[in-house]
Order: sequence, then C-alpha cells, then structure tokens
Amino acid sequence: MIEIENLCKSFILHNQGGTEIPVMAGASLRVEPGECVALTGQSGAGKSTLMRMIYGNYLAGGGAIRIAGVDVATAAPREILELRRTTLGHVSQFLRVVPRVPTLNVVAEPLLAVGEPRERAMARAAELLTRLRIPEHLWGLSPTTFSGGEQQRVNIARGFAFAYPALLLDEPTASLDAQNRDTVLTLIEEAKARGAAIIGIFHDIGARDRVADREVDVTAFTPGLAA
Repeated sequence: MIEIENLCKSFILHNQGGTEIPVMAGASLRVEPGECVALTGQSGAGKSTLMRMIYGNYLAGGGAIRIAGVDVATAAPREILELRRTTLGHVSQFLRVVPRVPTLNVVAEPLLAVGEPRERAMARAAELLTRLRIPEHLWGLSPTTFSGGEQQRVNIARGFAFAYPALLLDEPTASLDAQNRDTVLTLIEEAKARGAAIIGIFHDIGARDRVADREVDVTAFTPGLAA
C-alpha cells in the first residue's frame, strides 16, 4: 500500500548563497495493509521531513513514494489532492480548519467529501466526538475556540472519520490524558484491523509498543548521521 524507494531530499538556503543541505538520502521502506510502522531516530534525523514528503507537503528531490499506485514524488497537485480525499489520511499535531465551522461539521467533512450521506456522516462524527470525550454542547461551536487538548481530539476524530486505506500519524497521543490516549490507540488498532497501512511518529514509547508492528530508524537515511 505504501512503498518508498530511494527517496532523497535537500534544502536550498537561498539567503546563504544557495547553499544546499542534504537532509535525506536513499530512504526506502514498505508498509503493508494492516501494518503500522513507527519512524524512530534522534531529533533532527528527518522523521517529520519524511512524513511531509509522503503527504506531498514537501517535494522530493528524487526517488519514489507510491501510495495505492500513485507516485506522490511526481504526481500533479490535483492527483495529490484526490489521493488525500480518498486514500491518504493525516493526523497532525495541529488543527487547521476554516473559522466558524461547527465542530461536528469539521469532523464529518472528510466523509461528506467522498459522498457519504449527510446523516451517516454526522452520526459517525458524533460517535467519534463522544468516544474522544468532547462534550456535546461544544459540537455546534468552532473548534478554534477550544483548548489545545480539545483541538487535538477534534483533529484525531476528523482523521479517523473516513476509513482511509493509508494513514500518517504525527504524535497522535501527545498531551492526552490516560483515557483519551487509550481511545486513540484503540482507534489505531481498529484501523489496522480493517487493513489500513499506517506510518506514525510516536515519542510515547508505550503507545509505540502497543500499536507498531515494527520500527524504522530514519537515522540510516540521514546524511551525516547514518553509521
């Protein structure tokens, strides 16, 4: 489902005479349906850079990122947007939404975008918000007014609303209390059980041990850090 082959990335420092800084070289890994792979490595090793390339936020310098047959490294922007709509989900640490849109609609939006009937989309959104302990009286408000922890849980609910075949998870349990942490890990286990291919960054070692089938140390792909 997710196949990365010989992926490379450099940054150009235009304000320093065009100096080129290589940050990743020769990254290769494969994630099968129903498998969760945890990216590990020291701070600055390139975990987030790799995730951003997979999602199409960073342009790869070379190599391939194949997700359900689409090579993100060479795909046109419209192809990447379609991949995100139907195939590749992303749970980041930060909630980015249009202001004044009610929380229930924010969570239901990925389902509505693929043509799910509105009643079913709203019911799924309500189910997830309930599981993640967002009080019902807040559902009609914009999540931009919520606390950081509440926004994180709304973001998680949105990321798991649609059954994406592939998922990217960036610190999904960060700053959560024990109950909500357990709920998120259960959601990940449910996604694996239905066959989702998952790549995640988990600084929470206990969470990583519970849901990850194996680990990939990205230090091996980082120039200057690789042994």
